[in-house]
Parts: sequence; structure tokens; C-alpha cells
Amino acid sequence: MIDPLLLRENPELIKRSQELRGESVAFVDDAVEADAARRSAITTFESLRAEQNTFGKQVAQAPKEQKAALVAEVQQLSARVKAASQQASDAETAFTEAVQRIGNVVLDGVPAGGEDDYIVLREVGEVPAFGFEPRDHLEIGELLDAIDMQRGAKVSGARFHYLKGVGARLELAIMSMGLDRALAAGFTPLITPTLVRPEIMQGTGFLGAHAEDIYYLPDDDLYLTGTSEVALAGYHADEIIDLSNGPLRYAGWSTCYRREAGSHGRDTRGIIRVHQFNKLEMFSYVDPADAEAEHERLLGWQEGMLQDLGLAYRVIDTAAGDLGSSAARKYDVEAWVPTQAAYRELTSTSNCTTFQARRLDIRHRTESGKTAPVATLNGTLATTRWIVAILETHQQADGSVLVPEALRGYLGGLDVLEPVAAR
Repeated sequence: MIDPLLLRENPELIKRSQELRGESVAFVDDAVEADAARRSAITTFESLRAEQNTFGKQVAQAPKEQKAALVAEVQQLSARVKAASQQASDAETAFTEAVQRIGNVVLDGVPAGGEDDYIVLREVGEVPAFGFEPRDHLEIGELLDAIDMQRGAKVSGARFHYLKGVGARLELAIMSMGLDRALAAGFTPLITPTLVRPEIMQGTGFLGAHAEDIYYLPDDDLYLTGTSEVALAGYHADEIIDLSNGPLRYAGWSTCYRREAGSHGRDTRGIIRVHQFNKLEMFSYVDPADAEAEHERLLGWQEGMLQDLGLAYRVIDTAAGDLGSSAARKYDVEAWVPTQAAYRELTSTSNCTTFQARRLDIRHRTESGKTAPVATLNGTLATTRWIVAILETHQQADGSVLVPEALRGYLGGLDVLEPVAAR
């Protein structure tokens, strides 16, 4: 949720943000109007309640013979206070609904536009060249007996898979390498719940434009998470946290679920776009003044992983219309996938400023002793999709795959993945 004071004092700034996102500026006017109605209703209620308190004292002090005559006035005033309380509550609800239609205010420099309007910040590493026709990751995975899409579909349907043998080991190796990097950077590891309550899902901003991608269990009124960011954001909901010693950083390891409702016909081959995968997610709670610096730190840790895995990649500054409602800025890190001759997203990192914290009521105590919303940031450090880039980038003509040196210790010293006869 955006800052109500900013909405009140600088609605034009928020309108410019909405324009950059390609979203309606009318939402801002609606929220300003709802805020004014809310404050008016609260003022009326508080005034009547003060009047009720004063009148109550007068009644208590009135002579016995006058009290009976004052009862009707007491009852009438009580009814007015009750009605004003309900009006204030309704106005608060209307304001919350209105303001939650507005995305986070994008930061200066974020490009305008949609999915194709990103800015490339840098390209790193050498795009691999082969003296043979490269295989795609699924063909390699089948040669290694590492990926089984056919049985995944038999058991669960389209976009499900098994990672088998060295495939399962490879995913665990990538995740473990990421976890070691996170520990070295001061993150506390968490294995998070993958089912969360609606208020937590709503609080993180995932029930907006992309709600169709979320699995929902109506009998339990719980959502399956598409990223441990949701559970990590909810971890300190309704709390005042201590940031006096710097950011609180967590690394969440979880299975993730996405319906991929809007991806009909896209990436149907292999494990680039699937319904279930594993992910290691970094999450930081920081003083808002340090949020942009923390964003760069998260990005640096991501890039260090890709560099050590020998992957060519680029970093893009995502356009405002492709941010999602919670992010004020998002960097995507995309690795080169040789058989697609294209960069594909492996990881992203978002600065959500105070947007999620306001919704989830997560605060810290400032130097003045008052409380204020924290900033929240997230960034993926390892996920199943990384297997795609590793297999394709490091493949050999005979179908084997060279294991990046940084990963070998997590595979018991294995340096080459060799084709085997599938069973």
C-alpha cells in the first residue's frame, strides 16, 4: 500500500507513476476522494464520542429527579455514535479498497512501458559457441537420465516433471551452493510454509493482476505460494522489528507452485515454465533509507552465483508496466540459452520499498523513538530453471556436460555428467 500522506500531499507524483505503469490515473483520484471521506467520517465519529463522554459525565452528576428525563437523550446520542462508528468503519474499508488498486510508486529512472520496454544495464560473460549442433536442455537431460517429462505428465499432467539421478543431485547442488552464499552474506535460512492465509497473500501484493497464476484451496481458504517471498514477508507481519544492527536477512528454501495460466503455448518443452519447482529466495527487511543500496547488494550476490557457474548473462532494468504491483524497481538477470539464441530470466530482485510493510503492518523504531514502516526487498539466489542454462552452456558433443568448478564440491567432486541408458 502506498503512503497515505504521500497520496494526500502529492497525488500528481502517484499519477505519474501510474502513467509509467500504463495503469489508470483515475484510481488516484478515487483514493484521494476516499481518503477525504474516511478522515471526515473519523472526525465526525470522534466528535460524537467526545460529546457522548461529556454528556455521560453530566448525567452522572445530575440530580436524581433529572436523570430519568435525560435517558432519552443518552439513547439518541448513543445511537448516533454507533451509526458514526459504522460509517467510519465503512469509509476505512472503502479507502483500503481504493488505495490497494494503486501499484507501488516507481523509483526515479525506471523505464516506462511494458514487458518489451526494459533497459539493458550490462551483458556479462562470453556467449558459448559450439563446433557441433547443440542439444536443448531436455534432450541433454534425457541423455543423462536426469529429466523425465513423460512420467511427470503421466502422474500430474502437463508442465510437471521428475528430476532423476544426477538431475535431482544437480538441483540440490545449485540450491546448496546458493544457501552457502546466503549464509556467508549473513542470511538466516528458513524452510517456509508453502500454504498461506489470504491476508498474507494480499499483503504481499500477489492477489492483483497475477492472481490467476496462484493455486487456491477454497475448502481451507489457503493459497499455495509461487515464491517463498510471500511467507518471508509474512514472517514479521504485525510486528515492530529491530533494525538497529542493520537489515534482517532471510533465505527461504521452498517448493513453489504456479498455474502459468497466461502462458498457453509458451515454453511447453522442458522445465523452463512448469507448475512446480524449488527456489532459494533472499528477503531483506531494511530501513527505507538503505533500500536502494540493499537492492544493489542483492543483485551483486545473484550475479556472483551466475559468474561462478560460468553462465553468460545480462541484467535488465524492468519497465514499470512489468513490475507487478509491489515492486518500485526490479532487476532481472537473464542467462543465455544457446538453443533459443536468447537470454531467458533466471532470477530477479525487487525493491518493494514500504509497500508490503504497510499492508502487513511491519515497522521499526526510528532514532526519534517513533515507529515507521520498514522496506522489504527480495531476490532469487537459486531455482530449478538454472539447470536449463547450465546443461546447455556446458554441454559437449557426446551429450556429456562439464560441471562448473564451483559446483563440483556439491556433487561429491563429480566433474562431468555422462550420458546413461534410461530406465
